[in-house]
Amino acid sequence: MGLLSLSRKWRRGSRAARASCALAALAALGNAAPEASGWRPLFNGHDLDGWVAKINHHPLGDNAHGTFVASNGVLHVRYDGYRSFFDEFAHLIYRQPFSSYRLRFDYRFVGVDTPGGPPWSKRNSGVMIYGQAPETIGRDQPFPISIEIQLLNGEGADQRTTGNICTPGTNVAVGGQRVTSHCVLSVSRPYAGEGWVHVEIEVRSGGPTIVEVDGVEVIRFDKPELDPTDLTAMPLYLAGGARSVGLTSGYISLQGEGHPIDFRRIEILELAGDAP
Repeated sequence: MGLLSLSRKWRRGSRAARASCALAALAALGNAAPEASGWRPLFNGHDLDGWVAKINHHPLGDNAHGTFVASNGVLHVRYDGYRSFFDEFAHLIYRQPFSSYRLRFDYRFVGVDTPGGPPWSKRNSGVMIYGQAPETIGRDQPFPISIEIQLLNGEGADQRTTGNICTPGTNVAVGGQRVTSHCVLSVSRPYAGEGWVHVEIEVRSGGPTIVEVDGVEVIRFDKPELDPTDLTAMPLYLAGGARSVGLTSGYISLQGEGHPIDFRRIEILELAGDAP
């Protein structure tokens, strides 16, 4: 029963009925409180406070060429300062790790691809979850060990799904089966143009992850873990022992692969417990 209906029932009810309505209203407010008030911004809209840049071939904290720029509520990934783009893959990492949470944001691709980038990087970006600690990323390591929610866009015959899964240094299971390919396509509709796209990702520590694009579930996976056969992930795996293969928490990062992209309204809702 909604709060408006409870209010009407309160006005015309007996003392006992009003007491019942009061309890129901408190329960309704209690159920709504986490969703209504628990969301908090990760991006403040005007600077990169709380985030740290890691760009391939550059030290942690060096926002080389001004790749990441914040202004007017939008976090821009830009390549105006690049003569050309080869493999300076960029990640802007939030400095706090998370385990169980909902993450939501809007993104849009803008402009044209930066000359020199690989063909697959056109209108290609991503948001990384379960990422390794930024201090452990090598100077010449192009991608953090993580699970990427891949963001794509295409024009004409080159239309592609978005919200795909890619696994640099990791493994996941889809439909109960361990995935051996690097990327798994979602079932999203193809996107084109420069309009904003809304994404929500629900992560349950070490368990299921659900990706929604514009309110529609497009893919889900579970059993995230390090890939002990991956040369980049192997040192982390060996350092923690075989029991460290499963991933239960990690860092969130925004990716730049050579094509300008904008992010806005980046918010997180931390979840208690691991039950779906």
